[in-house]
Order: sequence, then structure tokens, then C-alpha cells
Amino acid sequence: MAINERTKQRIISKFKTHESDTGSPEVQVALLSRKIEGLTGHLKSHRKDFDSRRGLLKMVGKRRRLLGFLKRENLERYRGLIKKLKIKENTSEEGIFATHLAAKTPVPEGPHEAAEPEEELASEE
Repeated sequence: MAINERTKQRIISKFKTHESDTGSPEVQVALLSRKIEGLTGHLKSHRKDFDSRRGLLKMVGKRRRLLGFLKRENLERYRGLIKKLKIKENTSEEGIFATHLAAKTPVPEGPHEAAEPEEELASEE
């Protein structure tokens, strides 16, 4: 759903990080959230509008990617934004991998690569 110009300017002024900001992740996520709200309402009354559903899913995916970027780059800004927008925090496995990327540690492949202290391995032999 399109956002009228007045609403768009109000959202930008509320979420901008500096005076001439129009493209920061916070502004983009806030605008996408507003569009998602409008499209969700449309789809509740037009259940068979599959083209709009596809657009909604694309917007949700883009918002998720922007939030993931913001979470990796600046956790405080991310938490402040999801609190302001009242969005649930993504706690999927992607968060586990992002944690390993931030710590620059290898992600375990499975149970066979579980980290066990070497002293315990030596004592078992």
C-alpha cells in the first residue's frame, strides 16, 4: 500500500538519525513497517489477493534483512528500533550464526563437532 506524503514525512522525521537522513536502516524499516501494516489490513478483507500477498512477503523479507544488518552493526540502535516499532525480536537460528560471526568463532556443524574440553577427552582414553 502506498503511504501518503504527509505520513511518510512524519515517519522520516520520527526515525531519522541526522538532519538530512532519509535512507538509514531505521527510516527504511519504519517505512516498511507502515506499508506492511496497511497491506496486512488489505489482505484480511481480500484473502484471495495473491499478488498483494507476494508483495507483502517481499516487504517482510526486506525488513528482516535490514533489521539483521542493523543488529550486526549496532545492537543498541537495533534494540531501540524494535522497541519503538513494537516488533518482535528475531530469535531464529540466524541469530546464533550472527553471534558466531560477531565473535569470529567457527559455527559448529552438528553434534559431532560439539566443543568439548581436551582434558576430558584425554582422561577418557
